[in-house]
Amino acid sequence: MTPDPVSNDGESHLADNTNFRVLVLGAIGVVYGDIGTSPIYAFREALHASRQSAGGTVTEVLGLLSLIVWALTIVVTVKYVGFVLKADNKGEGGTLSLMTLARNSLTGRSAWVLVLGIIGASLFLGDAIITPAISVLSAVEGLEVLAPQLANWVVPTTLCIIIALFFVQRFGTGRVASVFGPITALWFLALGVSGLVHIFEAPGVLVALNPYYGVRFLIDHLHIAVSVLGAVFLAVTGAEALYVDLGHFGRRPIVFAWFALVFPCLLLNYFGQGAFVLTHLASVEHPFFEMQPDWALLPMVALATMATVIASQAVISGAFSLMSQAMHLNLLPRFTVLHTSETRVGQIFMPQVNFLLLVSVVLLVIGFKSSSALSAAYGIAVTGEMLVTSVLLIVVMRQIWRWRLMAALAVIIPIFIIDAGFLAANVAKFAQGGWVPAVVAIFIAFLMQTWISGRKLLSDRTKADDVPLNFLLENLTKKKPNTVPGTAIFLTSEVEGAPTALLHSLKHYKVLHEHNVILSVVTSSSPVVPDDEKVHFESFNPLFSRAVITFGYMETPNIPKALALARKLGWKFDIMSTSFFLSRRTIKPSVKGGMPLWQDRVFIALARNASNATEYFQLPTGRVVELGIQVTI
Repeated sequence: MTPDPVSNDGESHLADNTNFRVLVLGAIGVVYGDIGTSPIYAFREALHASRQSAGGTVTEVLGLLSLIVWALTIVVTVKYVGFVLKADNKGEGGTLSLMTLARNSLTGRSAWVLVLGIIGASLFLGDAIITPAISVLSAVEGLEVLAPQLANWVVPTTLCIIIALFFVQRFGTGRVASVFGPITALWFLALGVSGLVHIFEAPGVLVALNPYYGVRFLIDHLHIAVSVLGAVFLAVTGAEALYVDLGHFGRRPIVFAWFALVFPCLLLNYFGQGAFVLTHLASVEHPFFEMQPDWALLPMVALATMATVIASQAVISGAFSLMSQAMHLNLLPRFTVLHTSETRVGQIFMPQVNFLLLVSVVLLVIGFKSSSALSAAYGIAVTGEMLVTSVLLIVVMRQIWRWRLMAALAVIIPIFIIDAGFLAANVAKFAQGGWVPAVVAIFIAFLMQTWISGRKLLSDRTKADDVPLNFLLENLTKKKPNTVPGTAIFLTSEVEGAPTALLHSLKHYKVLHEHNVILSVVTSSSPVVPDDEKVHFESFNPLFSRAVITFGYMETPNIPKALALARKLGWKFDIMSTSFFLSRRTIKPSVKGGMPLWQDRVFIALARNASNATEYFQLPTGRVVELGIQVTI
């Protein structure tokens, strides 16, 4: 019986709608977790900053609300939703993806783009240590409103939640992620409803939609404008997550979730807080929790804590993904990467990174003790990354989208001015805690620069001692050594030269295998490389062949799996009759090297602590032979 085409189309349409709803729900949980917790502390900090002047008046409250509303509208809705989400690198987003996209469009002039990418990535990692601390702290502080005698338990409770959060990372986020969406959706609905109730009590608060009130506030309060803008910016922290998670959900679900649920609920809650303050001008200290009715306070504290844990989880996962990308782009040494899901490649766990993040977050909580104190540290990293995004975006507009210069500037200049203004406002809080993410970002950028420079020096030293591959093959053809059964694969980072492991093998063993493959692994500027483009295989003679495997920077390198694809190219690959030969370098510092001696030692320490090639490329340990070599840089 012939199937009904109408029925098939209906089933396909239903499946597409179901998949879209799942993606929207997932985006609500992961993408918007961070910005969704901002109402807990953003308006409170803006209110506290405004009270440095004459006190909380109706005009001041309306001015603060107007600034928050238009910050959300311009930074998130216009910049990120309207433009940045369109600048994807084959579906992937994030600072390093944008850097790669811009860099590829500026052939021969891209060194400064690489520098910007390093700065942006470093700033994101600086932000990654603050988000869990301030988010969880701000939620647990609701206990003080519920019962003031519990104030001394805020920090210990926060530490317990954070330690538990980092501890469970090793088990993977798959099961937890399945409930991220529903809980965060419930959180946003609670935000909207709790705000709407108070708007009915003071509907006049809605006049803050007029940007006049925000501009007038800044003009009338120039002496505190910087500190107020620094607090207002807290309302848009988390906006960068829209772009970072683009590859996981796609642009359409992220945009739909923003306009259908997230943006309206955020606005309702901020206006609700403003309305509550207008009716309690003299007594409000923590408007988010104080405006909740007594029966809803404890459930709201619990829901806020779950929402902040989810927001923290999203940032931690983002840090793992960013570090993985940086490794594949050779910006950092190889760290141990454990896969926590058999079906989803993106779910990874990095033990060293997880431990460093945990220690940093715990120290922040102990050192600052409250979300108000920690809010001073929050902002420099995020604003800096947003500024980097704006600069790279104009490159994409001009080089890839082919916009006219005046059109691109008409969009970017207002956005750039706003980003720069927020950055200046947050730099003003440097001494109060803004130095924390700045120091972290500078340290990460220094490590990246050291690793890039050290790798170049190492490559130059290795090339100086290289034997041209053609020369070696000619000599081996003229004087063929003894052969043994099986296949030998010699890994090398240099595509043209003879592998060091091959030279040392001939020197010590004086034999060759029946089949010898010189293997190089290359990282593409694309996030994922299709299977039919992943392996390039060529044969030089009956003894020697060359294979070049190309992985995308979002992929996890797996050499045995990739080599299995070479069977389609005529190579019969049998893992049980194959030996992998690697060269392990012992690096020695040199006073006459290209870097200062102390920086040489930093590079050597990074190289020693990097995971070995066997683990990184997922080679079978029983089939690997490592040959040592000493190199002075």
